[in-house]
Amino acid sequence: MARNDKRIDLNLFRVLDAIHTEGGIGAAARALHLTQPAVTHALNRLREHFDDPLFVRQGNRVVPTDQARAIIDDVRLHLKGLQDTTRRQAAFEPSRLQMEFTVGFRDILESIVFPRLLPRLEREAPQVRIASRRVPAGDVERELMAGSIDLVIDRSLKVGAHVVQEHLVDEGLAVVMRRGHPLDGAALRKADYLAARHVAVSPFGEPAALDVLLGQDGRFRSIALTCQHYFSAAQIVATGDLLLTMPGSYALAVADVLAVSIHPVPIRLKPIPVRMYWHESKRHDRAHEWFRSVLAQAVAGAMPSPIGGTSQ
Repeated sequence: MARNDKRIDLNLFRVLDAIHTEGGIGAAARALHLTQPAVTHALNRLREHFDDPLFVRQGNRVVPTDQARAIIDDVRLHLKGLQDTTRRQAAFEPSRLQMEFTVGFRDILESIVFPRLLPRLEREAPQVRIASRRVPAGDVERELMAGSIDLVIDRSLKVGAHVVQEHLVDEGLAVVMRRGHPLDGAALRKADYLAARHVAVSPFGEPAALDVLLGQDGRFRSIALTCQHYFSAAQIVATGDLLLTMPGSYALAVADVLAVSIHPVPIRLKPIPVRMYWHESKRHDRAHEWFRSVLAQAVAGAMPSPIGGTSQ
């Protein structure tokens, strides 16, 4: 049981966090720029306070005890709050920022957002680095809480109360076909759309949301091919008579490099909301707050209003 010692040095909790993160006393000492005896002394004080070893050796690493695992989330949350308080007192200058932001992106967002984002970062914060990762929807909350990812841009997801979300834009769908396709040159009708053969895109093999929606009304598309990526699907469409239904913003980007035409989907569909997600612990972090704003503007600029659809 922890002792009721109001005089405990809060710096000791930085040591606890470092040992937990680095997996060893020597590695924690290097991360904190302290000597190994200093870290050992701090750990001994914590052990005395909590009346628990906190970490036990396992091979070349030390692993946390149940007591350490029980308190580490609260320790990190409060350390983060103290860091945020300190940062808010200092003038924030993006040009002096040296850090990496890890963002959960779908591949199509990479191709349309990064060309807008990178030039601004080069002007305003040249030492900032970006790492893009694909995060499965079911892992978003866990990865944000673990701090392994800073932000996620995706469609509507189910997340808990500790994850903050912000609506950025609405994304619509468009139909892509090769230039000179028999259906090109005139307004695409619903009957012709449903009678055509299509390429579908499904990275994990699940039915496309559009086909689920159509199936609910007893309507079905003829899927000749299913691809993992929209760009490869667009390349196939550019050389044949298949149709591809894809996010409208990406369709505009594809039309700049492939000989394809873009048409509205001839079925009334609700635009798909695109949202930004981050953990509440980063809500008032000055650097994170600035990057959220910059990224949100890049996403909004890269994704114009949905291409209008009709119902014929």
